[in-house]
Amino acid sequence: MSKKDYNVYQGSDGVWRGERQDASRASVTGSTQGEVFKATRELAKKNHSEVSIHRADNNKIRAKHSYGNDPRSSKG
Repeated sequence: MSKKDYNVYQGSDGVWRGERQDASRASVTGSTQGEVFKATRELAKKNHSEVSIHRADNNKIRAKHSYGNDPRSSKG
């Protein structure tokens, strides 16, 4: 992951956060994972970076979405 990549996760207070990898505070907060992901996805598209979505129950990554930083173009 580069320093421009983002993580979407649920904090200990139950609030969902979208945070850049090297940031000290969240760029986006919200009550649902979906709304935070949509806003964080727009930031990632602008920065040509990646979004990792974490599970609420164990904080493991459940999905990754890449926006323009793929090492090569491939079909499919």
